[in-house]
Amino acid sequence: MAKQDDPINEIEEEDLDEDEQEEEEDDDDFEEEEEENPNPNPQLDKAKMEKVFHKISTERVPLRVHDVIIKGNTKTKDSLIESQVETLKSATSVQELLQAASVANARLQKLEIFDSVNITLDSGPSELPGTTNVVVEVVESRNPLTGDIGIFTKPEARSWSIEGSLKLKNLFGYGDLWDGSLSYGWDQASEISAGVSLPRFVRLVTPVTARISLLSQDWLKFSSYKEQALGLSLGLLSTKHHDLAYNFSWRTLTDPSQMASKSIRRQLGHGLLSHLNYTFKIDKRNSPVRPTSGFAFVARSQIGGIFPDYRSLRFVRQEFDLRYAIPFGFARAALNFGVAGGALFPWGREFMNRPTFLPDRFFLGGNSSPVCTLGGPTSLLGFKTRGLGPSEPRRVVKPNSEDTNTNASERDFVGGDLAVTAFADLSFDLPLKVLRDSNIHAHAFACAGSLTKLTENAFRGFSFQKFRDSFCSSVGIGLVVPTKLFRMEVNYCYILKQHEHDRAKTGVQFSFSSPL
Repeated sequence: MAKQDDPINEIEEEDLDEDEQEEEEDDDDFEEEEEENPNPNPQLDKAKMEKVFHKISTERVPLRVHDVIIKGNTKTKDSLIESQVETLKSATSVQELLQAASVANARLQKLEIFDSVNITLDSGPSELPGTTNVVVEVVESRNPLTGDIGIFTKPEARSWSIEGSLKLKNLFGYGDLWDGSLSYGWDQASEISAGVSLPRFVRLVTPVTARISLLSQDWLKFSSYKEQALGLSLGLLSTKHHDLAYNFSWRTLTDPSQMASKSIRRQLGHGLLSHLNYTFKIDKRNSPVRPTSGFAFVARSQIGGIFPDYRSLRFVRQEFDLRYAIPFGFARAALNFGVAGGALFPWGREFMNRPTFLPDRFFLGGNSSPVCTLGGPTSLLGFKTRGLGPSEPRRVVKPNSEDTNTNASERDFVGGDLAVTAFADLSFDLPLKVLRDSNIHAHAFACAGSLTKLTENAFRGFSFQKFRDSFCSSVGIGLVVPTKLFRMEVNYCYILKQHEHDRAKTGVQFSFSSPL
């Protein structure tokens, strides 16, 4: 049987042709020693391998893929694995092949249907020098059904939730992931949903997802309404930086308390939401929990009302979020600063005379860390959830009386159409070694934000001076405990500026934030 040419051997032969006469003589001496001593010489093998690695790292070594051999898959279709390793076939050198193999391995691992993936290079056919066969060996998941359950608390909101999920992997061999989840939050939000994800559908090169959900949210404490939404979401495009989805839902707003303000009562009832959602995201920070260098940017665009139905809500919503981290070079100190903004407008005939739909508006407040969260203007430390911005007095019904009046002490926050937030956060290590080893550190921060109404002709009274005067702000210091899953903060917040009806508090506050 003829011996096949090995690409590594070819590299060594090229070295012999290109090196000086002294190196050839040294190699002849090595061959004579091998003939005299049949036992392998570890030093000789080490020298040859070092020479090969040196050539690979300094010169381009031509090499092309003859065939991709797939092993270990009993249920998974060959076509799925081949689609994830297509980049291997276009490699024209050893360097490109090693890089493509690393990318292919990561793609196969990301499918979540294999326990292990191993990609190796073998010799190509002897009659085709300069070729190699790539062997892709996979081990499919032993248990295709997985699940988890957990209880999560939010001390700052005095609430808790229980969440559970089940996931079925690779049911039909196309890398399909079927999952169902249930989330029940005490006195706020509950959701039940089911979905499927396909890494490759027909000729599309990006994953396709579909999800149906039933969501119930209780905003009675903040805005005197409850929201229920039955929706369908289709993920049309999903890459590293781009995401395109279509959402269709039927939403219902109710007021069981019968105390909603006038503008809230006008929004009660049913609404049909049909919109495209495009998101561009780039995150070059070294950590989403404690970033000390890099930047991040997110832009999200929504166009509502594309469904041909007069009941479909028509609006355009645009958000952006920009972050930057600057290292100082000592005590792992870094300055994080960012700015986020968003605008919401209805569209159609006389669009500025119409109100925007309540759940689509912007709301500010809450104790989520602005360093950790990324996606738009939402958080403002020191202010309660939905604790600032336009508000209206609630209606109060007197017992045994048909008369109604309003009580200014109880107000509904109705959100805004234009929101802007900014923050600066200086983090640094503490002098105790045990805290540094646990990545526990301190920080000082400052936050500012504003929320304004533009629709229903409110834009006529808008001015930059009024918008500047509408900003609220806070400062503080605190202790940060970052983990792999979330970031916990114990902060002392001091309110610098708030308006008459804003809900803010100077004092110690707890914060739990997740970058996911």
